[in-house]
Amino acid sequence: MATRKITEDIIYVGGSDSREPTFENFIPTPRGMAYNSYLLLDEKTVLFDTADKSILSLFFTNLENALGDRKLDYLFITHMEPDHTEAIEDLLVRHPEVTIVLNKTSLKMLNNFLGRDMKDKTIIVDPSSKFSSGKHSFKFINAPFVHWPEVMFVYDEYSKILFSADTFGSFGANFGNLFDDEITLDNYFFEEQRRYYANVIGKFGKFVCKSIDSVSDLDIKMVCPLHGVIWRSHFDLLLKRYSLWSQYLPESNDIIIIYNTLYNHTSDFCYDIATKLAERGVKNIKMYDVSKTDLTFLISEVFRVKNILIAATTYNANLYPIMKNFLHDMAALNVQNRNVAIIENGTWAPVSGKRVIDLISKMPNMNIINTPVKLMSRYNAERNEVETKELIDKLVDLYNK
Repeated sequence: MATRKITEDIIYVGGSDSREPTFENFIPTPRGMAYNSYLLLDEKTVLFDTADKSILSLFFTNLENALGDRKLDYLFITHMEPDHTEAIEDLLVRHPEVTIVLNKTSLKMLNNFLGRDMKDKTIIVDPSSKFSSGKHSFKFINAPFVHWPEVMFVYDEYSKILFSADTFGSFGANFGNLFDDEITLDNYFFEEQRRYYANVIGKFGKFVCKSIDSVSDLDIKMVCPLHGVIWRSHFDLLLKRYSLWSQYLPESNDIIIIYNTLYNHTSDFCYDIATKLAERGVKNIKMYDVSKTDLTFLISEVFRVKNILIAATTYNANLYPIMKNFLHDMAALNVQNRNVAIIENGTWAPVSGKRVIDLISKMPNMNIINTPVKLMSRYNAERNEVETKELIDKLVDLYNK
């Protein structure tokens, strides 16, 4: 049993999975994944969301131990994605007495997932609804497209807790320490939080801004998301990061170099660029080979920094496939407000620079800072020295702004 009280009458009944190597079958989760669920023991019992199939046995063990001999009166659904609703079918078998509380968009999805009409087992709520479980009363706040259209926040007026669905979540398992003030909020934690935001929610920044505004007047003492830690101490830090990400603003002026290379000519040139940048005082330079770095980590880095150097080789009169995937992922996740420098390489007909420009220029407010430095197989001082120096000068100026 891995339950833990988070207030006098609210119990954590979720759990973490450290066996599955990926989330949503493609995003690496080297530190595992937490699937959070919460049980309120008031005059009526309320379960806030269920769990993913990867922790189904643990979830039901936790739930039944926390309930004891009490029945389950209500299930609140804040988000219909299967990693939080996978257990509903089994829950209905174990607790046929339960009534499901959700909004009308979630009901449509629930009917689809279960393959039957659930209207007679549900209560539809909206922001005007009044609902009480005893001493606890609740507000329902629609938060569409953070990151699905049915998402709903629930605010517990008694405990002053915001149940925030996927908002404010993170990758990573919870190893006993459930609260943000019980762990070290180091770079690794923030990288995983940003990687979660950028790859799962990042496309919907304007909706994130609206959802945060919708709860700005509430007296919030604790935020309980469906993934990651429970927030009770570092709200200013949490909101600052979400404010930047949701407006597609960088955290720093750092420079990252993202490249692909076939025979190391392009990568050798990138290392030379990095060395010259370092000699000019640029710190914390990072380089990533798209063939060796998962795209979700690259997207997280693009959300972090202001300045990006892309070095792309020509491949079949187009872009190297993984580089092309990366750029399409940037567009799909709505990346904007960045400075982009470009290097292209091609032995006999380089076109990769044009292809990069075509894709980057379709993204909002992207500043392409140079005509692509054109390598013909490898760096040639006579042909490339001047444009390379100009590129470095521009990057250094942007870094120092």
